[in-house]
Amino acid sequence: MKKNILIASGGSGGHIIPAIAFHDHLKKKFNLFISSDLRGLNYIDPKNYNLITIATPNVFNNFFLIPFKLIYVLILTIKSIVFLKNKKINIVLSMGGYPPTPLCLASISLGIKFYIYEPNLVIGRSNKFFLRYCTKIFCYKKKIRNFPNKYKKKIFLLNPLVRKIFYKSKPKKNKRFRLMIIGGSQGAKIFDEYLHKIISKISKKKQLEIFHQTKNKNIKYLKAFYNKNKIKNKVFDFDKRIIDLIKGCDFCITRAGASTLAELFILKIPFLAIPLPSAKDNHQYENARYYKDKNCSWVLDEKKINENILQKLLNDIILKKNDFLKKKKFINNSNKIIRWKNQNSILTKEFNED
Repeated sequence: MKKNILIASGGSGGHIIPAIAFHDHLKKKFNLFISSDLRGLNYIDPKNYNLITIATPNVFNNFFLIPFKLIYVLILTIKSIVFLKNKKINIVLSMGGYPPTPLCLASISLGIKFYIYEPNLVIGRSNKFFLRYCTKIFCYKKKIRNFPNKYKKKIFLLNPLVRKIFYKSKPKKNKRFRLMIIGGSQGAKIFDEYLHKIISKISKKKQLEIFHQTKNKNIKYLKAFYNKNKIKNKVFDFDKRIIDLIKGCDFCITRAGASTLAELFILKIPFLAIPLPSAKDNHQYENARYYKDKNCSWVLDEKKINENILQKLLNDIILKKNDFLKKKKFINNSNKIIRWKNQNSILTKEFNED
């Protein structure tokens, strides 16, 4: 008889996308449910999943409302207990963050087997709180910043986790050097003010094709700029089929969200990571350093970047290409041992254990 598993998620794509990846791995062997708040629905099609919505509040973003929000979380926890009982859930798998909190509390109160997923190299605050109660925590590395030593035995190492569609993608040979820019939607001088100017200078020496994610208000200006400089381009805000754009690229400039970096790694695309400085506990920097240590990427600190520094680095990467080819070789070699079937069998075996 198949076990019933609830994948508890919600919030940003950084939580929802791994939930979909777990769903891809487990759907043939288990009965699955995914939970999300309303924000998470931007990243998932309800028609393809047993989806439940749970509107967990961020308890601590308003000091004066904390007592009322705690009462609401308690009500949601009671509702979650009823849901877990009715659906006879055997395992709860939390993607971290605050949206899964009521379901995590409910699983603990019912004695249901409880797992956590932590893709970042700094443990999240919610995950850290629930460590004492979980069976195991899925991580990419044993050394996680702020991780309590007494729970290290609970770490279950995984290779970077991505959706199945990324394993099926094959690299393309391009006439132009294809460059993807991801992260402009979060706003920053480097993405919005001078990166495109650097690209235009490089395009005078090498044919480029640009895929540039940015804020909606910048699309018209950037598209006109690239067209004026005769650079083939696609400028966009959000694209659900971004994989179709990424998989054909040679190189990527990106923030350092765990899901994005894992996807680029599996697609064997070298990248320059510019971590978001305001990310909690500077976790994006630690994510980027994980891949830099594998010698398949570059990392720049946004606070220390100026136009000249970025210009020199991109010249070296795109025009000289010696370092680029070395990184490409390393990323190809690192990827040889990572297969969908291997990851799938590891997860299936773990969740089938009593």
